[in-house]
Amino acid sequence: MSVQQHSFQQQEAGILYLVPTPIGNLEDMTFRAVNILKEADIVLAEDTRNTIKLLNHFDIQANLRSFHEHSRSHEVTAWVNELHEGKTIALVSDAGMPLINDPGQPLVQACLEEDLPVVALPGANAALTALVASGLPSEQFTYYGFFPRGKADQKAALEIVGQRDETAIFYESPYRIKQAVSQVVTHLGEDTQVVIARELTKRYEEYIRASAAEVSEHLKDRELKGECVLLIEGGSVKTAIDEAVSNLPYKEHVELMMTTKGIQAKDAIKEVAKIREVKKQIVYNDYHNLT
Repeated sequence: MSVQQHSFQQQEAGILYLVPTPIGNLEDMTFRAVNILKEADIVLAEDTRNTIKLLNHFDIQANLRSFHEHSRSHEVTAWVNELHEGKTIALVSDAGMPLINDPGQPLVQACLEEDLPVVALPGANAALTALVASGLPSEQFTYYGFFPRGKADQKAALEIVGQRDETAIFYESPYRIKQAVSQVVTHLGEDTQVVIARELTKRYEEYIRASAAEVSEHLKDRELKGECVLLIEGGSVKTAIDEAVSNLPYKEHVELMMTTKGIQAKDAIKEVAKIREVKKQIVYNDYHNLT
């Protein structure tokens, strides 16, 4: 596999294009995406019944074929061979960016192993669309995919969210969103900020922004429709722990650092002084009972 790809250098082999499609509003289809689908020798779709509607809307005549999560390795090989013969292939999912919780990774990986160029087009994506309008910090974020089904897995995922500073993004079904928010209340606390974005780019697009407790109350007697993006404020557990630690006497804080990090007293004193934003001598004196 080559380390470097120059996507549009003249070559005999074809190109695999990853083409995003609208997540609701068809006007979000880009000119480039339409042109690539028109020019492609083959369009691979997750569900051809959905994609044919999109193609018809934009008057695109395409050689439409199926590629989904159950596609077998010999099918991947067949498409790779088509690319070697110079064919251009466009891969689309039902909505949004290909490969984001959608099939396609085996084909992309196979192309890269064969030094075939893979070109992604920018376009619609529910997670990022929801994030930038959520009001939650967007400088750092983690996309986790679909919210876990089992309660043990939900607890484990939320514990990670609570320990990390970045905004967490999940997809969730409208039928399970109430339970998901209730788990946020249970494991991260009532005051944790939560945003639900649903029906993005569609006529009934809606954002629900509030604390986990307020959102849970808001949903109590209401049934949502449409796929939801659940965004959760990060770091709530970490913040609570930090606040508790910041109230410890310096000596106890130093001893805690020594135990949890396995470091010597002098290093722990230095760390505590930095965290608490005080002079090292103050922490040193307290630890050695010199005050």
